[in-house]
Amino acid sequence: MFSKFFINRPIFATVVSIVIILAGVIAIKSLPVQEYPSIAPPQIIVSATYPGADAATIATTVAAPLEEEINGVSNMLYMTTTASPSGSVSINVYFQIGTDVAQAKVDVNNRVQIATNKLPEAVRKQGVSTRERSPDILKVLTLTSKNNVHDTTFISNYALVNIVDDLKRIPGIGDVTIFGNKNYAIRVWLKPDKLATYELTTAEVINAIKSQNEQYAAGQIGQEPMDKQPTYTYTVKTDGRLKNASEFDNIIIKSNADGSSLKLRDVAKVELGVESYYFGGIFNNKPMIPIGIFLASGANALQVSDLLEQKLAEISPNFPSDLEIDTAYDPTIFVRESIHEVIFTLILSIALVVGIIYLFLGNLRATFIPVLAIPVSIVGTFAGFYAAGFSINLLTLFGLTLAIGLVVDDAIVVIENVERILREEEELSVKDATIKAMREITNPVIAIVMVLSAVFVPAAFMGGFSGMMYKQFAMTVIISVTISGIVALTLTPALCALLLRKHESEPFWFIQKFNALFEVGTQLFSTGVRKTIRFGLMNVAIFGVMIAAIFLITSRIPTGLVPNEDKGMILVINNLMPGASLHRTQKVSQEVSDFALSQPDVARVGAMSGLDFIINAYKTDSGISFIRLHPWDERPRADQTSQAIAAKMMGGLSQNKEAMLIAVTPPPIMGMSTTGGFEMYVQDRTGGNIQVLDGYVKEILAKAAERKELAAMRSTINTNVPQFLISVDTEKAKSLGVDTADIFTTIQATFGNTYTNDFNLFGRTYHVNVQSDSTFREGTENYNDVFVKSSEGRLIPISSLATIKRIVGPSIIQKFNMFQAAQISGQPSPGYSSGDALRVIEEVAKSVLPNGYTIAWAGTSYQEKLLEKSGNTAFIYAIIFVFLILAALYESWTIPFAIVLAVPFALLGAALSVYFRDLQNDIYFQVGLVTLVGLSSKNAILMVEFAMHKLKEGYSLIDATIEGARIRFRPIVMTSFAFIAGTLPLAISTGAGANSRHIIGTTVVGGMVTLTLIGTFFVPLFFYLIMKTKEKFTKKGVAHVS
Repeated sequence: MFSKFFINRPIFATVVSIVIILAGVIAIKSLPVQEYPSIAPPQIIVSATYPGADAATIATTVAAPLEEEINGVSNMLYMTTTASPSGSVSINVYFQIGTDVAQAKVDVNNRVQIATNKLPEAVRKQGVSTRERSPDILKVLTLTSKNNVHDTTFISNYALVNIVDDLKRIPGIGDVTIFGNKNYAIRVWLKPDKLATYELTTAEVINAIKSQNEQYAAGQIGQEPMDKQPTYTYTVKTDGRLKNASEFDNIIIKSNADGSSLKLRDVAKVELGVESYYFGGIFNNKPMIPIGIFLASGANALQVSDLLEQKLAEISPNFPSDLEIDTAYDPTIFVRESIHEVIFTLILSIALVVGIIYLFLGNLRATFIPVLAIPVSIVGTFAGFYAAGFSINLLTLFGLTLAIGLVVDDAIVVIENVERILREEEELSVKDATIKAMREITNPVIAIVMVLSAVFVPAAFMGGFSGMMYKQFAMTVIISVTISGIVALTLTPALCALLLRKHESEPFWFIQKFNALFEVGTQLFSTGVRKTIRFGLMNVAIFGVMIAAIFLITSRIPTGLVPNEDKGMILVINNLMPGASLHRTQKVSQEVSDFALSQPDVARVGAMSGLDFIINAYKTDSGISFIRLHPWDERPRADQTSQAIAAKMMGGLSQNKEAMLIAVTPPPIMGMSTTGGFEMYVQDRTGGNIQVLDGYVKEILAKAAERKELAAMRSTINTNVPQFLISVDTEKAKSLGVDTADIFTTIQATFGNTYTNDFNLFGRTYHVNVQSDSTFREGTENYNDVFVKSSEGRLIPISSLATIKRIVGPSIIQKFNMFQAAQISGQPSPGYSSGDALRVIEEVAKSVLPNGYTIAWAGTSYQEKLLEKSGNTAFIYAIIFVFLILAALYESWTIPFAIVLAVPFALLGAALSVYFRDLQNDIYFQVGLVTLVGLSSKNAILMVEFAMHKLKEGYSLIDATIEGARIRFRPIVMTSFAFIAGTLPLAISTGAGANSRHIIGTTVVGGMVTLTLIGTFFVPLFFYLIMKTKEKFTKKGVAHVS
């Protein structure tokens, strides 16, 4: 017998457990700590800029060639494209979870290079970037001037030169972005009236700047080969690029025969300005520059956050004395707090489990033995994490919390059986009783370990988002339960033989009272089992009704992916009327900031104007505010949660007539989406007019507003943005000898922003941009002040070659998988789940959209839709695996049914508990159900095993069934109560991340309660009926053979 070796060599058994603990302790120091494992799809971003171009032009001339090449790259999930009015395009390519991001970047970049030759020259000149970046925003830092000594231009460029590069070199940081950066630029503000006076065109000015601000390689004097051997070789340098605005002022535009010249300062104002003026930010009502810190794909958020803080502490002493750095957005605060809460729950669970064990065993000596299984199994599991490449995260910690109630099971079964034999067979020594007990119990212990492991084996091999979630949890339970099985067969029997006594002293009075009461309960249980068997057919009918009730209750539980959590942050999105200026947006942002800071639960506010944060595009009519709340322990009431405060802010901000303001919470999983709620795209597969798409989207939004399940509905599409269309008469231009390209170049330099070339400052390269002065681009009347030159040298007004008219059109254009699309997002109303919201918005969309228009899901919604299809897979496979393992163990196809049929009793309790607590059917609920499959089977195994023993001893079927149930009733109740006590803190916890803990805790606690109170009566019935049926068929078979 395996355990006898360790009973005879207790030191050997102790050493085995010590080695397991040491391995776990060593592993803990090396394991990363994070909220979730890498479950967000990897993302590669392709970016390009076409200065001065509108969204439609960028979509057709820049985005389309890139999309055609990128589409279909290996392991791609989907691709979204956003072309913005600021002249930029961003193509986000999402890949399957687990994809090698470095290889994905190479694959995308190779395809981008193929498309480069198809792009406009201005785009190629600026370059197309391909970068790996997780959608996870690690932090948004803020830089402010405490006493307003420095303006935001200085702050932005100081950050670019002295901060950003240092932060980019931190391991785990994927990208560092200065939102709305104010990079220095030489701004040449042209005066069209002066140009006309001197008979000059914009193109001539641009060409003069290009030719006189250029770096040329002049070569060397004395460079080989030479006829005569030179003594020296000298490098020749030229003046090259100009250095400051004064030197640009002196660029010669035109030379006269008398030696005089016309300089740039005569026709333009030249200054050191900034590249763009479309953004503004405030932090606690002070002008600020925000810096976005993005994680690299797969990086550990907490570890990178610590490295970031260390680097900031290192470089901040060198900042100008008036410069302050702070944090507007930091999701790692929630991560740390939620992990601390789970660890507290873990400790509380251990204390409760120990209390339950002591209550049932009645003395400290006996209690010590199974309690030792907890540190060995739990700490040893960390060594398994290290081997499997796992991290310490919420999922693994949840698994450990549930495992606390499981790892003591095997040890409890062993010690309880030893004590029973000592009571019933007083002639045996403690050592002999232990050996006999292990002969009886070794197979059930192995069966329990195999069943609990088998339950999670299918989940451990599932792919995608749900597979990653299941895998972390599943492997945690498998590792811990396997270690607990090893402890139960090695250390536990050795300690039983050493520590237990045949005649222990009388326990405390309350233990005696409890034992007496439990003995009465055991007798009542035996009587109840006998009656359950007597009225077998009626109880089978009740069982059938219960199955129907499970389906009914489960169908009424709202669905979701993961619960929304109070992350201590609120995001306020503000959208003004289309085309609103940056000044108006900044005014609204200031009002939002003032209102938020007046709320007692708000700690700080950072606001950005000119940025549509949802689609990551710069628009003067959009903005976002990051509102950080006070810590969770300072907000204990239900009306102080982030969701409640967001709803309160929506009410207060609804009075603002200037903008549509929406207060939302961050997404439940970092990197999946920008905000909580759902994300859907309406695709136009007909290639039709974007106004038609806009019409359908508006109809969807109107119908969605009538549905009580939906809230905070919004869309990115708007085709009513005021614009102007310039139409060039190319025939007339050609007849007058005017190059059409000169017309468009002049228009761009007047109303747009023409990138000419570069200059150097502070060791960096900055742009030289040409644009008309503000007084010459205030309105369409300035159109008459612009001229081009014909081939004969005559100045011709552009107004004679082109017409301008007012139109409306889209400010941004989005695509989803290359098709023109519009993003629709929203939130479930209070009392409804994300699953409800997805179902309703899908119903609404399908009722509106004709053939040729489809919907597609993105972000968290994409994963939730996948979970709907695969959600029951792990549960079904768990039951199949358990059945097969039991069939192999008992060499029977019928006995496993008696065990597996216990599962519905746990499902009933789980469904009822979750339903009445208004929780949702999500990934945590499904993980809980899989756990209950193993726990149900574990309890049933103990009863069935001993009933079969009694049959072999000559008992009748009914007596063996009842006796087996009676003998195992105490350990079943004991292990069940220990598990319930261990998981109850999850169900009733508070603080950061409590919603997730509530769902998984409520599921398993509710399931175990009904399994223990009801299922224990039915398992003997199922065993009896199955064995009776088998017996009848066997007799018939024998009779037939005879």
